[in-house]
Amino acid sequence: MASYDFVVVGSGIAGLSFALRAARHGKVLVLTKLLSRAGSTHLAQGGIASVLDPLDSLERHVQDTLTAGAGLCRREVVETLVARGPGAIRDLVEWGAHFTRATAEGRSRGIPYDLAREGGHSSSRIVHAHDGTGREIQRALIEAVHSDPNITVRENVLAIDLVTAKHFKAGEKDKDPRAVYGVYALDVAANRIEMHLGAATLLCTGGVGQVYAHTTNDSVSTGDGIAMAYRAGAAVEDMEFMQFHPTSFFNPGHPTYLISEALRGHGGVLRNRAGDALMDGVHPLKSLAPRDIVARAIDAEMKRSGEPCVFLDMTACGGAASLKRHFPNIYRHCLRYGVDMARQWIPVVPAAHFMCGGIKVDGHSATELTNLYAVGEAACTGVHGANRLASNSLLEGVVFSERALARILDTRPARPSRRRFRAWDSMRLKPVEETIIYSHALETIRSTMWHYVGIVRSDFRLDRAAEFLRVISRQIQSDYWSFSMEPDLIELRNLTLCAELIVRSARRRKESRGLHYNVDYPKMLPRARHTVLRPT
Repeated sequence: MASYDFVVVGSGIAGLSFALRAARHGKVLVLTKLLSRAGSTHLAQGGIASVLDPLDSLERHVQDTLTAGAGLCRREVVETLVARGPGAIRDLVEWGAHFTRATAEGRSRGIPYDLAREGGHSSSRIVHAHDGTGREIQRALIEAVHSDPNITVRENVLAIDLVTAKHFKAGEKDKDPRAVYGVYALDVAANRIEMHLGAATLLCTGGVGQVYAHTTNDSVSTGDGIAMAYRAGAAVEDMEFMQFHPTSFFNPGHPTYLISEALRGHGGVLRNRAGDALMDGVHPLKSLAPRDIVARAIDAEMKRSGEPCVFLDMTACGGAASLKRHFPNIYRHCLRYGVDMARQWIPVVPAAHFMCGGIKVDGHSATELTNLYAVGEAACTGVHGANRLASNSLLEGVVFSERALARILDTRPARPSRRRFRAWDSMRLKPVEETIIYSHALETIRSTMWHYVGIVRSDFRLDRAAEFLRVISRQIQSDYWSFSMEPDLIELRNLTLCAELIVRSARRRKESRGLHYNVDYPKMLPRARHTVLRPT
């Protein structure tokens, strides 16, 4: 295997935007489980937040982000994100993304694109491609990456662990024992473990949604980058803040489907079965309140009433023609399962959606390990604080991939030599006899996290979850060191560790703030602090 200037793990908006920029400066390798129809970028419906309206302002976007983050955002990083928003939109357009154009009235005010509004935003600033923004961005980035000769894409590959100093051959040393040199990865089709070396390694592996029984995330969202970085010695931060999206389509027996916040920005109203407006009196923004507040209100209503869902009422939002024009994919999906959103309320429930914490990084996405960077949902920049503001996530991926590249070019790391490292030793491992055991363990983890570490938590629930996960973790570790590599085992090992990190972080936070609500500590402490975990 060749050595590269940049090794990128993950192929969403963060990984591919980095690859396109980095390709101007060297050879790039992108490792991915699936390239086109997988990951959170592809599934993103609402859009990407950016101040493009002359009546809006960067400071208002900053303040909206800080308010949603419940006192835990790092203001200087938020200001960087917001200031670079218009440039990020221009970059995406240059790479081939097509966004929904503004009306004649909007264009007359100098606004190039139709701007939607979502929860927590004081202005309409969501650039979108109808209700399939992520799909359009992913399409454009993939086409641009395929046309760049400096980028090599390897699909159907699962990263296992980072290559560090402990993988040197006997007698080899390095002046920096905390450096990262690339990744070991499983080529699934060839059933072969390979070593991919790079001067700089970028983790863009997304979140950990699959650790919960109900999630809007794709099946590939198994926390791989977070787990690999932590095992290698990097710190993680604020892992207790899992965002539960308030509105996924309630459709038992079928995969979870997100009902975009843009529907509420279009005038949709959350109601209980009796027809009462659920958010009236709960928050001044009513159905457009920040996600943590809306999700908790829905959870409380479902527990109070015993109903399995609440409802999103779009019947007074312009009729079928308008809804089909603005939300064609969501309209078709609902209609497919018997709900005409122009005439009927949409049944909705919360689902695990976005990890606001992750690998601890600085303002240039650098981790505490040399030459290792993390961007997107796998990283904790401090942008989101205790609760992410809607549609800041796609923006984060574009902005901080650029910041990461700038730091790498400043430090100018050298390509590592393959001669110094051991190949992966798998000769001693035997094939597992029954892979069904991994499915059973995964079901247990997801059920435990949903019931004990969900929207509303308690010390008792968190303690019980820790006990369950401790037993499962020992079993998974035993299997990992006994059996040959299976994709399910690799992902399960990562999910188990991420679940433990979420629980450990949640147990440390003796307050309720943003997405973390503990009935034993219902008040928010006057001083905000981050939860940082480092390997012992």
